[in-house]
This record gives sequence, structure tokens and C-alpha cells, in this order.
Amino acid sequence: MKNQIKKQNFDTHFRIMHLIYKKPDITQRELAKKVGISLGASHYCIRALVKKGWVKAGNFKKNPHKSEYLYLLTPEGMSQKSKLAVDFLRRKKVEYEALKLEIDNLSEEIHG
Repeated sequence: MKNQIKKQNFDTHFRIMHLIYKKPDITQRELAKKVGISLGASHYCIRALVKKGWVKAGNFKKNPHKSEYLYLLTPEGMSQKSKLAVDFLRRKKVEYEALKLEIDNLSEEIHG
């Protein structure tokens, strides 16, 4: 159970970091929606990434709307994102192969 939670955290961190990399001005609400987590969970995750030094968050724009933030991956964050991407892809391939085997077995049972 604890391993499953750890994998979910890694997946969530990877997905959030990937979205931040693609769109630094993304809002926490957009992150939550795209990743499929609550707004509070996205806030918690971003804070964890900032604490690890992988993401820098701040009002980098000269903007009168103080609620608009940019999220930037730090150099360490870029390195960690790459490692998380490799792990994510490896886990998804294993899941895919297991699911494919299950589908093939069930299809064989049904169709004889």
C-alpha cells in the first residue's frame, strides 16, 4: 500500500512538473484539473516541489494582478523531471504489458 502511494506521488510530481515545463504560467486550478487531483492536492504538491528545490514559484511578471504566478523548473528540477519521466515510462510499460496479457487471456477464454 505504501509503495502504491509513493508511485502515485512520483506520477503526480512528474505530471505537474511536465505541465509546468510546458506552460510556466499555468494556474494551480488548471494543474489540478489536468492531473485529476483536487486544488488542495495541487497546492500541496507544488509546495513539496518548491521545498525540494525542483520548482521556483513567484510573481515574476511585472503584473498588477498579484495572484498570477509563474512556476519555473530549477536546474535540479529539470534533472529530476527527466529521472521521473524515465521511471514513469518504465512503470507504464510494465502496466501496459500486464494489462495486455490480461486482455489476451480473457479474450482467449471468451472466444475459445
